[in-house]
Amino acid sequence: MNILMVHPHDLYSSLEPWTVRIKKLAIEFINRGHSVKLVYFPLDPQNANGEFSDNGIQIIALDRRLGLPRIIRNILRMTKLASWADQIHFQKCYYYAALPALIASLLKNKPVHYDWDDWETKIFYYSNPKQRIVGEFLDIYEKLIPGVVDTVSVSSNHLRKRALSLGVTQEKIVPAPVGADLEEFNPRAIEEHRGKVKKKYGISHYLVLYVGQLHGAQYAELFIHTASLILRSRKDVIFMVIGEGYRLGELKELTRALGMVEHFIFTGHVPHSEIPQYLADADVCVACFEENDITKCKSPLKIVEYLACGKAIVASNVGEVRNMVGGVGVLAKPGDASSLAEGIMVLLGNKKLRESLGKGAVERSQRKYRWTVTAENILNAYNLAVNLK
Repeated sequence: MNILMVHPHDLYSSLEPWTVRIKKLAIEFINRGHSVKLVYFPLDPQNANGEFSDNGIQIIALDRRLGLPRIIRNILRMTKLASWADQIHFQKCYYYAALPALIASLLKNKPVHYDWDDWETKIFYYSNPKQRIVGEFLDIYEKLIPGVVDTVSVSSNHLRKRALSLGVTQEKIVPAPVGADLEEFNPRAIEEHRGKVKKKYGISHYLVLYVGQLHGAQYAELFIHTASLILRSRKDVIFMVIGEGYRLGELKELTRALGMVEHFIFTGHVPHSEIPQYLADADVCVACFEENDITKCKSPLKIVEYLACGKAIVASNVGEVRNMVGGVGVLAKPGDASSLAEGIMVLLGNKKLRESLGKGAVERSQRKYRWTVTAENILNAYNLAVNLK
């Protein structure tokens, strides 16, 4: 099968790391003998309109800037690519990527699949509350897309319910939570890295780790307040935040204001391929969230990678998190620093419990939360869409 995949963001920028999903799916499809062309939209317009090969995938860069001439050029280019494709797949509802994909599928009568992994309108308003016109446009578009595509994959049960409420029939929806790359993330792979990160940063205490981009709706602030509670009763803990984003300076200032600088490390951006090195030395890994429309829709990548590496996990009990962590980690009340602190303290004080939960986490990852499973579900949707055509 020839698969044309489309993502509205930059595959190669650390500022938009959420492109991991489409890259991993593309590799899974290649491994199954399919041919893939992947269209993306770089942040730097100077990188637009390029074409090259990466891991057996033909990569095509288009221009995301506003302007009718650019949209027309993108539609023409996408339509040409659609002539080659048996299946069109796009992720997220941003018009400059989704609209050309939809028009191309219509003009060439090709089945089109929508990979719905976040409630984009809610995320947009979280960071841009005053941009009502853009937000309303995005909301309309996000509501229309599920009803005009052939099939939909959803990363969470909450998005499944939204798709049903928008008129998508049950048989056209497939589950597609995030997965871990089990070649990169597994207990054996991280074992070879053990001790490197603690040595690099001079850490002799327990290490509690948070991975996440420091943009809006990522909740690192909640992690910092949780750390402040733990440090009231024990000082043998170092807290580490891996990631970058526009809130980094603000979060560093918060740790200074709370008097925790000597117990906190902000690594900045770490390449995704190097994350296992950090997980190797983490005694507890944290995924903390508030409960809102954004978090209800997520299946967080960090959690499945924690699971795959057999780490002791404390996570906020919201949305898909219970399905992911329940029984193999500690669930905390969403948005509650005290509950998170209690869970972390329990794990820090019980090595046998950490090891026991870690073994269960690995088993769950291998059974359910890996990219091979997600890719197989989406391929089933493709086959359904082709038959419908």
